[in-house]
Amino acid sequence: MKIGFIGLGIMGKPMAKNLLKAGHQLVVYDIQKAPVGELVQAGAAAGESPRDVASQCELIITMLPNSPHVKTAVLGKNGVIEGAKPGSVLVDMSSIAPLVSREVAAALAGKGIEMLDAPVSGGEPKAIDGTLAIMVGGKEAVFERVKDVLLKMGASAVLCGEIGAGNVTKLANQIIVALNIAAMSEAFVLAAKSGVDPERVFNAIKGGLAGSTVLNAKAPMVLEGNYKPGFRIELHIKDLQNALDTAHEAGVPIPLTSHVMEMMQALKVDGKQTEDHGGLIQFYEKLAGVKVRKGGVK
Repeated sequence: MKIGFIGLGIMGKPMAKNLLKAGHQLVVYDIQKAPVGELVQAGAAAGESPRDVASQCELIITMLPNSPHVKTAVLGKNGVIEGAKPGSVLVDMSSIAPLVSREVAAALAGKGIEMLDAPVSGGEPKAIDGTLAIMVGGKEAVFERVKDVLLKMGASAVLCGEIGAGNVTKLANQIIVALNIAAMSEAFVLAAKSGVDPERVFNAIKGGLAGSTVLNAKAPMVLEGNYKPGFRIELHIKDLQNALDTAHEAGVPIPLTSHVMEMMQALKVDGKQTEDHGGLIQFYEKLAGVKVRKGGVK
């Protein structure tokens, strides 16, 4: 299948490479030229604009930072909507506001273009090895049509409901991840400040009820003081803002999310917004006057 791929950032570039490895023809576009060149060297063709990409492909995938970027790439000048043929499918794998997904889908439907919202979880490592968790909203028939392609980028692809449901599910995911990181941070700072080696705490609890995928992924990084981004704090701030906006529209209080949002905003003020979201622990370290590292207090 000839697939268009728009957005070749930290996540999009390895996802597109996995589609190439699976044998699909790709036409790619990004406002940055370097990743486009890298994909072309790997066997893709370069598109001149989202419109150009859409005109050549029956399936178009977008992987962009936030709602405004998706609206511009899809509905703006030289956007997907200007090039896509009736019957083609747009799969937006960005993490955006559910209401925007529905707005974009409605505009595309007026041109006979189908859409799924299909945000992902797993960060850069799982994007590279093709084991992302993909959460999908849209028509079941459209989902079944593209499911095999999605599973070249992810270990799972689950239809969660109508359009927008994928992004609601992603917001739920991001709330749980953020609160897990905050809980881990509180616990490890308590251990270090109390003179107990946090690495031993991690090894003791990871097989019990407190164990989680988040703990296993982030604790080793924290213990090394490694905040190289797999998923940046600034992107988690974006997701939590979408969660707060969606919750307020639905009349749902999410006070714990609000607290973690303020912690991440404090780190942004400290210039740490491009670090990995596991770096949230630095908020607690600063308050307690301790560094969590292997061997205990540093």
